[in-house]
Amino acid sequence: MAGIGFELKKLFGKRGVGAMIRAYGYAGLITTGPMILGILLLLGILILAGRAGLDGHSRDLLVAMVTYALLASLTVTSLCSMILTRFISDALFEGERGEVLPSFFGICVLLLPIGALLYGIFLLFAGIPFHLMILSFLLFCQMIVVWMAMNYLTAVKNYKGILAAFAVSAVAAFLFALLFLKLWGPSVGVFMAAVCAGYGIMLIWYVGLLAEYFPLKGKWGTFYFLRWFDKFGSLGLVGFFVNLGLFSHLVIVWAGPAGEQIQGLFYGCPSHDVVALFAFVGSLITTINFVVSVEVNFYPEYRNFYGLLNEKGSVSEIEEAQETMLEVLDRELSYAARKQLYATIFMVSLGIFLIELLPLGFNSLMEGYFQLLSVGYGLYAVGNMLLLILLYFTDYKGALAAALCFGTGSTVFTVISLFFDPAYYGIGFLAGSALFFAVGWFRLRYYTKSLFYHVLSLQPVLPVEKRGFFTRLSCLLGGERRETE
Repeated sequence: MAGIGFELKKLFGKRGVGAMIRAYGYAGLITTGPMILGILLLLGILILAGRAGLDGHSRDLLVAMVTYALLASLTVTSLCSMILTRFISDALFEGERGEVLPSFFGICVLLLPIGALLYGIFLLFAGIPFHLMILSFLLFCQMIVVWMAMNYLTAVKNYKGILAAFAVSAVAAFLFALLFLKLWGPSVGVFMAAVCAGYGIMLIWYVGLLAEYFPLKGKWGTFYFLRWFDKFGSLGLVGFFVNLGLFSHLVIVWAGPAGEQIQGLFYGCPSHDVVALFAFVGSLITTINFVVSVEVNFYPEYRNFYGLLNEKGSVSEIEEAQETMLEVLDRELSYAARKQLYATIFMVSLGIFLIELLPLGFNSLMEGYFQLLSVGYGLYAVGNMLLLILLYFTDYKGALAAALCFGTGSTVFTVISLFFDPAYYGIGFLAGSALFFAVGWFRLRYYTKSLFYHVLSLQPVLPVEKRGFFTRLSCLLGGERRETE
């Protein structure tokens, strides 16, 4: 996480309102820019499709195909994203930069066939024309590589590279759509081809950035990283359950009474999906504040505390560093939570008025969804911040407990809400997010109260290597560590 902190410290070191605005603007652009650009890309393509004369059913099918590919690829990659981030961190800590790029190619080689098989089977029975099946399949495969590359680029703090590639690719997709419209006229295939072209450029750009930053070969073997799946398997479950909590409520509503069959196996619920998109925007304030708080204020104290523990700090110095670190942590978490509260109040009160100015056909039912989901995403944002702090302290059990409660809670409560009036559909996600926040908060308080015990006493006396299925698979695929002579 200590990546953009240097730039932020420079900006926050300058006085004045302008410097403060630039600092928050930089943090916001770097951390949420790709997400916002992705939303703008889809909205731009939809507006262009509408003006080109594409009918409503075709536009809905276009959105559904892009959304399905996005959610499916995120679900596949969520199982390994956090584990690979840990592997990258360990490799860089040991000075083994040459191990990073081979692991990227290795995970893509493993994920692509598995994901392609599962999504390919779904598309065979999806009930769409063959050319749309091919384009949907291509987009899904591209997104798997893109999400994995973004993980690697984020781990090495190349936020500007991520943002630049996303911006250029979004513009390119829009230009490709204009070009294809002139060549072949409006159709779902034309716009899907433009989206695939845009993500193709993004994929090539990201892989180029990684190849520019890291050596091509290392001494550990391409599949050596698989051993980390045995060591830190709980991190894979953390990523999966957070992903499940974020998206399961959407899929469940699609399958419920309010859902609409667009074509074949593609379903949607526009009255719920559009509202969820706008409600999610309100949670980005915590994403920005977390980065600012952690990078500028908390991380230096965290690094000082563990530096004293790992080196030659006296007992009094370590205790003083711990007290200072926890005071800063409490203060920054309180600040971020209050800012999210204000953002949520703004979204619930004034957000509806602003959104009603857009030609989206908001009605009273959608306004109810918006209020419930705005509160839900606000609680999720703070809960996710607590989860990340637990990961800072390597409390993987606590992080898994919070993620498990979020994923299962959001899913189960949303299923239960289907038996009530449609006006209450958003309450399932809200309840899951509230549980996420509560478990994360109590676990962090419990963990930090006995920090010395958890950091020192719970560690094994002797190093123990976990050798399971993934270690054996690593050996089978040639993932052996070759020491230099």
